[in-house]
Amino acid sequence: MKLDQLNMFKSVAESGSLSGASRQLNKTQPAISQGIRQLESSLKLELFSRSAYRLVLTDAGKIVYQRALRVLNETSSLRQIANHIGSGNESRIALAIEASFDLKIILPVLEDVQAEFPDTQILLRQEYISGALEALTNKLATLCISPLESAFLAEAKIEHHFLASGRLVNVASPKLISRHPDLTISHQLINEYQIVLQDTGVATKDKSFGVQDGQRCWFVNDFSTKKMLIEHGMGWGKVPYYLVQESIDRGQLLLLNLSDSKNEVLLRYQVIKNQDQVLGPVSQVLWNKLLEHADIQPL
Repeated sequence: MKLDQLNMFKSVAESGSLSGASRQLNKTQPAISQGIRQLESSLKLELFSRSAYRLVLTDAGKIVYQRALRVLNETSSLRQIANHIGSGNESRIALAIEASFDLKIILPVLEDVQAEFPDTQILLRQEYISGALEALTNKLATLCISPLESAFLAEAKIEHHFLASGRLVNVASPKLISRHPDLTISHQLINEYQIVLQDTGVATKDKSFGVQDGQRCWFVNDFSTKKMLIEHGMGWGKVPYYLVQESIDRGQLLLLNLSDSKNEVLLRYQVIKNQDQVLGPVSQVLWNKLLEHADIQPL
């Protein structure tokens, strides 16, 4: 059984005649007839009833036709992918994103790249704190989006451009606040649980930021869990504002105003690549589109 025979079989089945298949495939009728006979011989099945004016699929032929379509479609897809890779396009790229970043900001960019390069797989790596930048420097990611400290920028061998602003806000539930009617400082919450996000990188592994000495803590590895625990009055902590805006508007969460704490952290997200990195065609398009998108984002 050969792919050429399956193409002849498909064309005859859809046109109902050798002449129709001949015009469609630009092959002679005898060649197509011979191809169909060879296919029937290899399958040991009669695929067409030849008693009528038109060639009609037998019951076995109808089943084989459906399977043949699948094989031919897969073959076409394989050729398309091979051409895609053969032209220099990457088969896969990874974009590491610090998890506090609002992905909705770049959805139009990802949609454009997906439409232009449907055969390149894009892996979105959601990382926490230093994890996104570490994935880039360890070459586990092609590009990354992460907030950066100015002290780091002076030493890092990276190219970075501002993409968007964001913020973390200190919140707690009305249930927790009701236990502290005169709440003004963080020490009053020392016996409550501060919900702390764990770093996926090693740069700050086992370090806790913004946690006072003696504070009870629960450690989680994603913002959804952190938000859920805080909403249920099981703790307090900082979360991205875009994740909790609706909960704040509905009164499910309250903004904390602790006089001895930084209740809001402003973040400036950068799109980043390694300085000496040569990007492939798809990665370069993604990088360029992110930079174009950055131009329209407010400071």
